[in-house]
Amino acid sequence: MTPEAPVATETVLLRQYSIKPGHWPAFLALWRQVVPLRRRHGFHVLFALKDEANNLFTWAVSHDGDIQAAMDRYYADPERAALEVIGEHIAEFKVTTVAREPIP
Repeated sequence: MTPEAPVATETVLLRQYSIKPGHWPAFLALWRQVVPLRRRHGFHVLFALKDEANNLFTWAVSHDGDIQAAMDRYYADPERAALEVIGEHIAEFKVTTVAREPIP
């Protein structure tokens, strides 16, 4: 098996959420609607991890081009505006721009 080739122009956003206790089902139902919308705006969903015991949800999205322009289009989409209620299920969040490191 060969390692993945690095993508030189890719920007990755690491999104980390603290989910309010008891809000997992509602959060995940909305997040599952967010994913296809992100993809329609050119984002790639790299992974998603849930740690229900600690109420943590971490996922990463990337974009091959102008990520700010893609984010502007994504957040201006009326379908995304309808999903704004997802924030009611998140106690805290952190979004950082990170770089992918090729795995040898």
